[in-house]
Amino acid sequence: MSDGAYRLTRLPSGARIITAPMRERASVAVAVMFAVGSRYEDERTAGLAHFIEHMVFKGSSRYPTAQAISEAIEGVGGVLNAATDKEATLFWAKVPAGKLPLAADVLCDMVYHAVLDTAELHKERQVVIEELRMYQDNPQDYVHTLFDEVMWPDHPLGRDTAGTEETVRSFERDDCLGYLREHYHGDNVVISVAGAIEHEAAIESLQPLVGAWGEGRVPDAPAAPARTATQRLRFVNKRTEQANLVLGSNGVSYLDEDRFAVDMLNAVLGEGMSSRLFLTLREEQALAYDVHSFTIKHRDAGALGVYVGCEPRRARQAAEAAIRELHAMAERPVGDAELAKAREYSKGRLLLQLEGTSSLCNYLGQQELLTDEILLPDEVVRRIDAVSAADIVRVARRLLEGGLRAAVIGPFRAPERFEALLVA
Repeated sequence: MSDGAYRLTRLPSGARIITAPMRERASVAVAVMFAVGSRYEDERTAGLAHFIEHMVFKGSSRYPTAQAISEAIEGVGGVLNAATDKEATLFWAKVPAGKLPLAADVLCDMVYHAVLDTAELHKERQVVIEELRMYQDNPQDYVHTLFDEVMWPDHPLGRDTAGTEETVRSFERDDCLGYLREHYHGDNVVISVAGAIEHEAAIESLQPLVGAWGEGRVPDAPAAPARTATQRLRFVNKRTEQANLVLGSNGVSYLDEDRFAVDMLNAVLGEGMSSRLFLTLREEQALAYDVHSFTIKHRDAGALGVYVGCEPRRARQAAEAAIRELHAMAERPVGDAELAKAREYSKGRLLLQLEGTSSLCNYLGQQELLTDEILLPDEVVRRIDAVSAADIVRVARRLLEGGLRAAVIGPFRAPERFEALLVA
């Protein structure tokens, strides 16, 4: 953060506005974020948050068509987009310095005054269905959805954020209106701004625009399910040139005190070309082109995962090698040099990421939205430095206590060959 600080103002409506001045930048980024996503949906409404994300781009009170919305931002050289996750939905724009009033007007008019035209709704159903099919046709992406399913079976956390073809076909205008009234209100929104802007000017631009579809408390999300051993593997037999595997274990939430130790474990295990997984599976054994680890964090749950894309005949060997590396994290402390390297990697990636206005905007806003606390980069660096080799061994053992789960897509007829690895 160039200026080292941010400011937070809570409006009378409950909406929170965060600003992070980066005066040397030539742009400003603004994001309107709601603390709601696919986790808040039941089986009938699965995918509704994502569908509404699409629909608000189809027209609003002052920008009545999709073309009018896009031209307003692109006409000044800006970019406009949105994303729906399990616990958050965000709409954002990045525009040249001095164009914040325009970006704020477009975003707020979209989310608070969406037209939700019935004809457009019927057309957009097919667009979303094609998006679902495209995703399912890509094994490298779809295997992650299968991993979510095996980690959180029969729970919204385990479902595709976009829902199913059946649910998408069922959505009507009243479903969208009801959802907006319930979730898009002042107590459930954070607006984050970063770039060439001053706090007072941002408040002046945003305060008149932040309306509300409704009022009320923030709805509760269903608790994450307790770990069970009923299913360890999700398997799809599909003729592909490459096998796609994700295997992993229980993780931690984004509120857990161990989250920084888990992040350091992940950095050592599988982030970057100097990580253990990359050096062992790719450089030494040539088992995979793409291999890396990752973390998933929700409010009360999480996962540590390893992705491997490899030649199908070597998939079981690659899975065995990845599992050995996972267990090694719980058996032997990381050496001083390796730990120091992982620390510097993690700190450097964080600081480089936050050089951009959009990244900083999202970094601050999502922390406030989901945790009600903002940790500045200096505090995150301090917590990274505090992680010891003993902490990494301890959290590795904690994560592996519940056993391993996996998702596999490839031309295989004997899933039990992979399932056996998970219980060994």
